[in-house]
Amino acid sequence: MTGIPTLRLNDDRAFPQLGLGVWRASNEEVGDAIAVALDAGYRSIDTAAIYGNEEGVGRGIAAANVPRDTLFVTTKVWNDRQGHDETLAACDESLHRLGLDYVDLYLIHWPVPSKDRFVETWRALIALRDAGKARSIGVSNFTETQLQRLIDETGVVPAVNQIELNPLMQQPALRAFHRAHGIITECWSPLTRGKAFEDPVLTRIATRHGKTAAQIILRWHMQHGLVAIPKSVTPARIRENVAVFDFALDDAEMREIDGLDRGQRDGPDPETFAG
Repeated sequence: MTGIPTLRLNDDRAFPQLGLGVWRASNEEVGDAIAVALDAGYRSIDTAAIYGNEEGVGRGIAAANVPRDTLFVTTKVWNDRQGHDETLAACDESLHRLGLDYVDLYLIHWPVPSKDRFVETWRALIALRDAGKARSIGVSNFTETQLQRLIDETGVVPAVNQIELNPLMQQPALRAFHRAHGIITECWSPLTRGKAFEDPVLTRIATRHGKTAAQIILRWHMQHGLVAIPKSVTPARIRENVAVFDFALDDAEMREIDGLDRGQRDGPDPETFAG
């Protein structure tokens, strides 16, 4: 089994490049998914308060025969808990549900600019990091303007921005901003929710390598230096998603996939979404 590579965060911590996403997984099924994933070599698990499965994630981690310091657990503060004191309390509640003393990464789930509380919330995340409750801190679904405001008003650069990103929605300008500021790009919906699996470019490349379209997409993420967190509770799919480190796409194949960008969101718009 090939190990999952890591990327170096701007706080010098190692971040696994491929993780297990558990959006829409129930408390009852997520533990089994985690057991399969850990057995397959995953060490990063991404959840959120709004997913309603932190308890199940915690049980899955507790049941695993894996040292805590080898795991990378992410959760997120939801939109209705933004604000300094509310966020501090929300993090404590998440830790209690997870059964953990700390998370490896704590994120602001959405900026919710209509509330204009994301800078105040970011200050709370800084306090949580300083208190050791979150080893690293970052954001999710933030735009360049919103990221710049956090940096300008607090002097602290997020370690991660988790955004919708896949071959159909590549966000090149935001990725360039991330590179310029040392922010890791983490991708939700990395597999296009299956919408590109029949694309002739991907199916042709998949046939050439003896892989699935999903594996080709994930390999594309890896070679671009992105972090991907494909969601699945299906054992075969969990194992398939991690089997992407025994081949490489060549430059021409990478360019072909780069050419699939439509620039169209499948998820909400960060400028307007309030949850």
